[in-house]
Amino acid sequence: MLKIESKEQFEQDVLQSDKPVLVDFYADWCGPCQAIAPLLAEMAEEASDYEIAKVNIDAMPELAGEYRVVSIPALFVFRSGECINKGFGLMNRKEIEALLQG
Repeated sequence: MLKIESKEQFEQDVLQSDKPVLVDFYADWCGPCQAIAPLLAEMAEEASDYEIAKVNIDAMPELAGEYRVVSIPALFVFRSGECINKGFGLMNRKEIEALLQG
């Protein structure tokens, strides 16, 4: 799982990725974010056709603002530099996999 810590890293690892990237916009104080984290970690370990990245909205508020993240957890799917799908709140594996399908 990628931990995004700069705008440059986001551009390189998410927007320029050859694979779809599921970006988890989260915060450490967010209970639902903590609840979904183990599932995302498990999916990241198993994934071969997509990547999962995490963006802490408290550490990168400008990026959260740019993508209009208004509630967390917010899962955005990027493909070829474009956001193709979004999901908000606590989701199960089937719902997350459906997001990845676009």
